[in-house]
Amino acid sequence: MKTRREFGKVLLAGLPASLALAARIDSRVNGVRIGTITYSFRDFPRTPGTDNVDAVIQALTECGIGEIELFSPNVEPASALSAGPGRPGAASQNRGSGPPNPQEQTAAFRARMRTPEAMKAREELRQWRLATPMEHFRAVRKKFDDAGIHLYAYTMNYRQDFTDEEVEKTFEQAKGLGVNIIASSTQLSMARRLISFAEKHKIFVAFHGHANTADPDEFSSPETFQKALDMSKYFKVNLDIGHFTAAGFDAVSYIQEHHDRITHLHVKDRKRNNGPNQPWGEGDTPIRQVLLLLKEKKYPIPAFIEYEYRGTGTSVEEVKKCLAYMKNILA
Repeated sequence: MKTRREFGKVLLAGLPASLALAARIDSRVNGVRIGTITYSFRDFPRTPGTDNVDAVIQALTECGIGEIELFSPNVEPASALSAGPGRPGAASQNRGSGPPNPQEQTAAFRARMRTPEAMKAREELRQWRLATPMEHFRAVRKKFDDAGIHLYAYTMNYRQDFTDEEVEKTFEQAKGLGVNIIASSTQLSMARRLISFAEKHKIFVAFHGHANTADPDEFSSPETFQKALDMSKYFKVNLDIGHFTAAGFDAVSYIQEHHDRITHLHVKDRKRNNGPNQPWGEGDTPIRQVLLLLKEKKYPIPAFIEYEYRGTGTSVEEVKKCLAYMKNILA
């Protein structure tokens, strides 16, 4: 088993020398690495056929966040289906409405993906992934480096309709982005397909769980995570402490017991018993205890904001609130 020092070196692999020369944004607080998943800014308007990397960088700079998990749609061209309000997983762009709850998102997404328009957009995205040269992803990495923002992980939510060729390309994309961690909301059955790709490319796949404990194929419990961990040394856990709490489990104990297999955390506040997302401090997620554990134990585990509750401001304003909440705990 790797020591904390050795595991920390693994997680920091791939940090380019050029980043050391940039005016890096440092969002650490008392040794705890704080950042966000750029999914938090999914309400940003999109123009069909373009990415929105520049807008995301501007938002991160405004928030003062220097380490991220990069949401794959940010580097992919938006389709007509996904470019505006009401796209799968999107928040309303009206102030104060915030993102819908996870159950609403899942139901709406599944219904939308069965339409002819969605199937056409899905195939167009597949072809884009297959055809796009890796220079595109290296150029994206350079933009973040130049802004002083460290790309720590890349979000790729694998579904059963991914072809092997498409999966292969996503691992190449991660290399182009200079990361050695792919974070994925997927299923155990899909994880089995990913073993050979992760081991071939020596890239960690960190599985993200939700609160659906009724489906044994979904990541939600310590047992489901363990099944994946037993498959490959390149499989890790991206622990969402909000979903883990909503599913009825103890995030603090899990981190203490499995910190060497956790790449990073997603931080949100949810109620227990599969309850809804809440503004931070109003749910049951032990955010304070988790952050203080990271501080005390000096675990090299980044804690990334995932904005999902219904806020009263824009996504940038709400991410700033979340960041201030974390800083206050760690001060």
